[in-house]
Amino acid sequence: MIYLLEDDDSIRELVIYTLNSQGMEARGFARPSAFWEAMGEQTPSLALLDVMLPEEDGISVLKKLRASAHTARLPIIMLTAKGTEYDKVLGLDAGADDYVTKPFGMMELLSRIRALLRRTERNDALYRCGQLTVDPGSHTVLVGDREVALTQKEFEVLYLLLKNKGQVLSRERLIEDVWGYAFTGESRTVDVHVRTLRQKLGEAGACIETVRGYGYKIGRES
Repeated sequence: MIYLLEDDDSIRELVIYTLNSQGMEARGFARPSAFWEAMGEQTPSLALLDVMLPEEDGISVLKKLRASAHTARLPIIMLTAKGTEYDKVLGLDAGADDYVTKPFGMMELLSRIRALLRRTERNDALYRCGQLTVDPGSHTVLVGDREVALTQKEFEVLYLLLKNKGQVLSRERLIEDVWGYAFTGESRTVDVHVRTLRQKLGEAGACIETVRGYGYKIGRES
């Protein structure tokens, strides 16, 4: 089930119709109050949130969803006419997985939804590198017996590197797969997250290798 919170009737009806026609069960809501009522009945597999809304804005809704343990990992895409880089960074830093600017094409939206669902699908496999163990299913990271608290983006960067163990991932690939949008700023965002990751992981942070001028990898022999 996909939930869409959008107060523009024409956009809401078009998106819901398209999703349903593509075999994706979806429900639309014009007001946050109706959205929250539905959330109390059923948690969707993904949520699409407009920013400019009556009652409360979409960023406020997003922050509440991320603050709840029940919906902290819910895949969320923001749909909004506010398309400056600052607005995108604001939404992504608040916890959005992707950001689609209006007007948007339905094929692009469908592609982004499918990509996000693939990235966030439950995985029961464990990924290891020396003393480091990552469990995507429970969203836990252990260094030996010590649990390490990571932000959502830090976790996704680490998981992607481990999932592609032995492969060098470019900064651009990491940005596209983790942040889920066409990045127009500097790629230092990745470097900052990797530096923080290494600090939090301690000695296990050495598993993350820098490939100068390109990106990062975790070696197969690790």
